[in-house]
Amino acid sequence: MIYKTKGVCCREIHLEVANGVITELNFLNGCDGNLKGIAELAKGRNAEEIIKIMSGIKCKDRPTSCPDQLAAALRTMNTSNA
Repeated sequence: MIYKTKGVCCREIHLEVANGVITELNFLNGCDGNLKGIAELAKGRNAEEIIKIMSGIKCKDRPTSCPDQLAAALRTMNTSNA
C-alpha cells in the first residue's frame, strides 16, 4: 500500500501488512535517519500496537507527525480490509 501523507515532510509511506503484522515499511522523504529507525522498530510488530503507540504524536507546532501519519495509514488499511 502507498499512503499519501498530509501535513508532514514525508510525502508517502509504503507499507505491507500480513496477518496483522507489519512486514515492510518505508518512508519517502522526511528525516531519513529517524524514519529508518521508526521503520525498523515497527517491522515485525502488530499493526494495532503501532497504531496505539504512534497515534497523536505531533511534530513541533504541527497537528500531526510522521509517526501519527503511519498510524493513519495503518487505520486506513484496517478499514479497507474490513
